[in-house]
Amino acid sequence: MSMNVAGFAARSSNEALGPYCFERRDPRADDVVIEILYCGVCHSDLHQARNDWGGSVYPIVPGHEIIGSVVSVGPDVTRFRKGDHVGIGCMVDSCQLCSSCQSGLEQYCEETPTFTYNSVDRHDHSPTFGGYSEKIVVSDKFVLKIPDGLDLKGAAPLLCAGITTWSPLRHWNIGKGSKVAVIGLGGLGHIAVKLAKGLGAAVTLFTRSSEKEQDGRRLGADEVVLSTDAKQMSGVKGRFELIIDTVPYAHDLNAYLPTLAIDGTLVLVGYLGALEPMLSSVPLLMGRKSVAGSIIGGIAETQELLDFCGEHAITSDIEVIKMQDINEAYERMLKSDVKYRFVIDMASLKG
Repeated sequence: MSMNVAGFAARSSNEALGPYCFERRDPRADDVVIEILYCGVCHSDLHQARNDWGGSVYPIVPGHEIIGSVVSVGPDVTRFRKGDHVGIGCMVDSCQLCSSCQSGLEQYCEETPTFTYNSVDRHDHSPTFGGYSEKIVVSDKFVLKIPDGLDLKGAAPLLCAGITTWSPLRHWNIGKGSKVAVIGLGGLGHIAVKLAKGLGAAVTLFTRSSEKEQDGRRLGADEVVLSTDAKQMSGVKGRFELIIDTVPYAHDLNAYLPTLAIDGTLVLVGYLGALEPMLSSVPLLMGRKSVAGSIIGGIAETQELLDFCGEHAITSDIEVIKMQDINEAYERMLKSDVKYRFVIDMASLKG
C-alpha cells in the first residue's frame, strides 16, 4: 500500500517552499517505514530548492538529516523493530556491487548513489522526496541506529554535517595528539571542532571574524587564529597535519597552505566548483602537501560516527523551527544567522 504524506516542497527555483501532499512508494520486502520526527536544514537544501547547482527537478521535497521512529518493517528486515529511533542521511540506495560500494564507500558509488531527494529510485524509477515530510520509506541497508540517550533533535545534523567532517578525520587517521585546523565556524565547522576534539586532537579554528573566538573555544577549539591577520597566520606556519575547510564559496586557499606540516592535507568539504584565485603549486611541491576533497561518508562510517557521538554526548548546536518557518530560515541561513543548524520539528506539520 502506497501512502499519502504531507510535506513542504519547492515547485520552482524562484518560489517559496509551501505545503505539498504526495505519495510514498509501496514498501518493499527490505524497506523500513519511518515517521519523521526531526529534519535538519542543510545549505544544500537551499541550493537544490533554488537550482543553484543546476539539475533540480521540481517539485523538490528537500531534507537529508532525518531522525525518525520506525513505524513498520518489511519481512526481510531483521535489524530494526517498530519504535526504534533511526536516522537517514544523504543517500537511500546505491548499486551495492561496484568496488566503492563493496568497500563501504557508497557515497562514491560508480553508478551514482540514489540520493534522499531530487534523485530517482533505482528499482521503480520514481522520484525521491526528502525529510521535509511526515514519513519516508527506505531500504534497511541505508537506515542508521540512533544510540540511546543521544538528543534526537541535536543528532539530526550528524547525518550530513557530522559525517561530512567525520569521514576526513577518520580517513587521515586523526587521533590523540594530532594537530587539526578547521576553517569556518558554521554548520559544518562547529561539528568538525567538536569531533576533532572528541578524537583527542589539538584543534585550531581559522576564522575571519574575531567575535567567533569565544564560541570557538566553547565548542572545543584550543586556539583561534584570525585568518586576516598575517602575524597570527605566520605563528602557525608548518603546524597542521589536516585542515578541514568548510567554507561554502570560492575563497583563497593559498593563505592556508603554509600552515600545513610536511605531508599535510587541506581537505575541502564545503565548496563545489572552480578554485579562485588559482592555487600555487610551490608550497605543495616544497612540502609534499595536498589539497583534497571529500563528500559525506559511507553507511558503516556514519554508524561509527553516531556510536562515537553517543559515547561522547556530541550533538549539533541547533535552533528548532516549525516547518512553516522554512523560508525565513533559508534567508537567515544565507546571512549565517544561525548557531549553528536549523532543525525542523515535524510535529508542526500536523498543525
